[in-house]
Amino acid sequence: MLGFGFGSGLAPKAPGTFGTLLGTLLFIPMMLWNPLFAWGVFISALLVGSWICGRAAEISGEHDHGGIVWDEFVGVWLVLLLLPSVAWQGDSQAWWWLAAFVVFRFFDIIKPWPIGWIDSRVNGGFGIMLDDVVAGLFALLGIWLFYLVILADGS
Repeated sequence: MLGFGFGSGLAPKAPGTFGTLLGTLLFIPMMLWNPLFAWGVFISALLVGSWICGRAAEISGEHDHGGIVWDEFVGVWLVLLLLPSVAWQGDSQAWWWLAAFVVFRFFDIIKPWPIGWIDSRVNGGFGIMLDDVVAGLFALLGIWLFYLVILADGS
């Protein structure tokens, strides 16, 4: 159930996108309600994620079955947690959350080096998780660069 993202990974087309969407929709209310609680959920999900993904791969009989989306949950949660603080204030919140979703999916799908290298060479549940965590870090880098170079007022 967890490995397949409460069923979102069973979508016939683009299960990773559906998993990321559900992960985003589940996590935003947690962040708004209690950021410390959201951090606890993220850290717990990260720590048990390798086991969850590895077990889901074992049950499915495929190393990184497309329906395993727990790694997408954790990857997008990382991005949401570390967005610029402006993302959690004012009228532009939804745009930042959309950016987190889109930029994370971009890097998770395109898999530039070293994400693609990790995806093809690091085995087991840890490998399934690691490429999405790195995709989350790439997404954060892109979002923060955009914020600092384009939007920050320099004060």
